[in-house]
Amino acid sequence: MGVLVKTRSRSNDDGSGGKVGVGAVNRALQVLSAFESSENGLTLSMISEETGLYESTILRLLESLIAARYAKRLPNGRYVVGPKVLILSEMYRRSFKLSDYVLPHLRALVETSGESAGLYVREGDARVCLHQIQPRRSVRMHVVEGKAFPLDIGAAGHVIRAFEDQAEGERFQHIRESGYCVTKAERDPESAAIACPVFQSEQHLLGAVSLVIPLYRCTDELFNQLIPAVQETAKRLSEDLGGVWEI
Repeated sequence: MGVLVKTRSRSNDDGSGGKVGVGAVNRALQVLSAFESSENGLTLSMISEETGLYESTILRLLESLIAARYAKRLPNGRYVVGPKVLILSEMYRRSFKLSDYVLPHLRALVETSGESAGLYVREGDARVCLHQIQPRRSVRMHVVEGKAFPLDIGAAGHVIRAFEDQAEGERFQHIRESGYCVTKAERDPESAAIACPVFQSEQHLLGAVSLVIPLYRCTDELFNQLIPAVQETAKRLSEDLGGVWEI
């Protein structure tokens, strides 16, 4: 995987940095997000370096966050997230439904490509089709949700092995560098597939988005059109799940 490079510029006190919404809220969220990579708390200067905000602005935001129990000041002068964040985490956990995130992206991919799209996740030594969306066209490749397939056959299985197992070999290295895998007539003699990895928070691999295409429709031109579409779907879904697609 490539290296994600962050660039920051110093924000003024009344700007929103071009973000949509209320500037003060955006800046408060910036401050909270700065704690994601910290285990021992942050000083004002560290938060400033991470967010690009002035220390005077950060101090005012922290006063509000501390009053609402979203942040806390330690005796050593460092700041950490407060107990209210844990309540938000529990609220998110109770309301989270993976399908609410996955299905809209799969539907959009099917609409764009006209082919069948699915999300595969690992279960032991197999990959399972967790969600599947079919196109309206009459000739299509159908996979039943919940059906298990071997990990060592098919584009989605190769992607899972490349990123989760760090499998060795030229094929797996190419998958990690390019962010996709293409197979033709491997699992099914009448179909081809394109698969890309999907990440969730802390860069854990969730699984693989896969687009399945009848083999008779497969051309180099079609693959050149569809690979970026599958990659974009995997990237946007990863971002929605708190991951970063940095390939």
